[in-house]
Amino acid sequence: MTDRKDQIAANLAKVEERIAAACAAAGRKREEVTLIVVTKTYPASDVRILSELGVRHVAENRDQDAAPKAAACSDLPLTWHFVGQLQTNKVRSVVGYADLVQSVDRSKLVTALSREAVRAGREVGCLIQVALDADESGRGVRGGVAPAGIEELGDLVAGAGGLRLDGLMIVAPLTGEYAGRQQAAFERLMDLSTDLRRAHPAATMVSAGMSADLDQAVAAGATHVRVGTAVLGVRPRLG
Repeated sequence: MTDRKDQIAANLAKVEERIAAACAAAGRKREEVTLIVVTKTYPASDVRILSELGVRHVAENRDQDAAPKAAACSDLPLTWHFVGQLQTNKVRSVVGYADLVQSVDRSKLVTALSREAVRAGREVGCLIQVALDADESGRGVRGGVAPAGIEELGDLVAGAGGLRLDGLMIVAPLTGEYAGRQQAAFERLMDLSTDLRRAHPAATMVSAGMSADLDQAVAAGATHVRVGTAVLGVRPRLG
């Protein structure tokens, strides 16, 4: 193995141990939690190493970085997740490679995603991004929709051509009543997921937790965790 592959393999093993321990502590089976490795700012060569090591889910948050990387790795058996705030002018490009968009938070974006998915002949999975720090506008600091807006947006996704409502996503809020209370935020998300599944039973995915707080997310019941630096190290600067 190369030094880089050795490094990533060692980091990946540590993250796997954390997930397994968190699952055991919560009385959950390890296979109930899917690891998504966030590859933003890392080169396509790292994505290839991850694939060789058995990773099957990767995530990006900037289309300008993700699109060429996904194209360079199109031969790999990977599921690509888009997790960043998505502008409608980037939707056509993102639909070209993303299997799931985890940051759906407004009706205009649903309309654009549906139009491009139908045009491309694809089905794109969608997660409603929830903002527990939403202000009066109903939006969070880092995107997302207020809990009160989940039902309407979920119905819109479920009824849109080319789209599939898969569940909910959250980024632990930095402001508001849940700031610094990741466990409580993730538990609130699980309650919201239960509400959503009453109307949409197949929307079972709950994406929560990153390198620093994946343990709390697993304890709360998350089905997917998004981990970058704990697997790939301190992010290099692009350019």
